[in-house]
Amino acid sequence: MKYFAVFLPMLDQEKSGLYREQHLAYLDQRRSEGRIFANGRFADGWGGLVIYKADAYDHVKQMVEEDPYVMLKARSYEIHEWEIVIART
Repeated sequence: MKYFAVFLPMLDQEKSGLYREQHLAYLDQRRSEGRIFANGRFADGWGGLVIYKADAYDHVKQMVEEDPYVMLKARSYEIHEWEIVIART
């Protein structure tokens, strides 16, 4: 399983507020399928970040393009495969 960092820069703040609940419900569904490692918005209002788990870039791209934020043009997206390193405490 690979990790993919998906940046969701703001395109339309009004649409983002309008479709927030749909976006969060979509992420909850993907999380229940084991496809989300982490997600959250940036405190400065720039947009958000979702870390997806998948076997291939194409699968992540399909999931991202099904996100209501992307479908309804509230956010754009940028996908990067992420070679995660978790610190040991």
